[in-house]
Amino acid sequence: MDKVRFGIIGCNNSDEETGSFDAEKVRFGLIGCGSMGGFYISNSSNGNFKDSVLTAACDINPERLKQFENTDVKVFEKYEDLLDSGLCDAVVVATPHYLHPVIVKAALERNIHVLSEKPAGVYTKQVREAIEAAKKSKALYSIQFNQRTHHIYRKMKEMIAAGEIGELQRVTWVITNWFRTQNYYNSGNWRATWKGEGGGVLINQSPHQIDLFWWILGQMPTEVSAKCSYGRWHDIEVEDDVTATFRFKNGATGVFITSTGEYPGANRLQISGTKGTLYWDGNDYNTLVFYKLARDSHEYSMDLDCHGAAPEIEKIVVDTDGLSTQHIGNFNNFIAAILGKEPLFVDGKTGINGVELMNGMELSGWNDGETIRFPIDEDRYLKELNEHIKHGKQKVQRKETTFDSASHFNTK
Repeated sequence: MDKVRFGIIGCNNSDEETGSFDAEKVRFGLIGCGSMGGFYISNSSNGNFKDSVLTAACDINPERLKQFENTDVKVFEKYEDLLDSGLCDAVVVATPHYLHPVIVKAALERNIHVLSEKPAGVYTKQVREAIEAAKKSKALYSIQFNQRTHHIYRKMKEMIAAGEIGELQRVTWVITNWFRTQNYYNSGNWRATWKGEGGGVLINQSPHQIDLFWWILGQMPTEVSAKCSYGRWHDIEVEDDVTATFRFKNGATGVFITSTGEYPGANRLQISGTKGTLYWDGNDYNTLVFYKLARDSHEYSMDLDCHGAAPEIEKIVVDTDGLSTQHIGNFNNFIAAILGKEPLFVDGKTGINGVELMNGMELSGWNDGETIRFPIDEDRYLKELNEHIKHGKQKVQRKETTFDSASHFNTK
């Protein structure tokens, strides 16, 4: 059988009616050969990616394409040319954020399967266009939300969906171990600018946690108020310190705190309900604790005849499957889904939820903590974002640096 080719930008060999493959391997193409692109290149060459072969690569920087000299990988400087080349069944998009939904939409319109790096985009209005293309396309659309594969987060989601914590009362996530140096922000003229990146710690470091914030709970909040500090710890124009408070439909509240200026920082997630509390601390990365109440606390409170006596509580170290396949697992699932071997784990259309949470926090931060209701006013957000872009600072031209992004995944 022929191989199914894939690239960071790719094209499709699927059956036009069913979208299925009769090939053994997916040809894939890569669009964007910088820091994250290097991860896909190395894992393709070392055999970690299954049932696939890298056939095409694209980057606007011709220097990055020289690594493919004397290989079978066809190179392109324009992603449209890669998509139209017929060399790929699927593509991976690893470009700066603004281009994610643009390239996703272009691939899906050509019925090319697409796996995009996070986030789904910078603003929801643009992401919605990609979602509409996905609804009309015969191709699959996924996003590299690798943190959804972690056994702790999956178990939390499972327990909450099963009603084990009762009615949601509060969720608190402190994720401040993103320490970054000024040199990191100086490594690219696009980095930490409204024009080039669309934000700071919210859109660069924290999209995985923001995605998990709603995914684990199985619901979106109804409103947010945020205090964002812009360039508090670095010489940048975007936010590097955020404290946000959320409210949910049942009146439960949430807090999300993140920063690139603290060291050593912390990574702690606590979800409280009327039947108990789930607690996870990044310092004990693979341990999930459940403080289980003998009775629903609200029912107990209403029934009790005395003052202040609390229900009995049991501390349980929760058993999980221990699996955390991360980026490699997500990629292999994407390929397996194309081949019809597995259901797709991450539906790309759900990526808009995290973008909406980010947009809500930014919009509130720009307006002195104003309470923003979901769904947000998309036109207002885009108008205010464009104003920030218009008045953004011009960064001094520096030589762009490509670094090993694996150390920044915050998977530990």
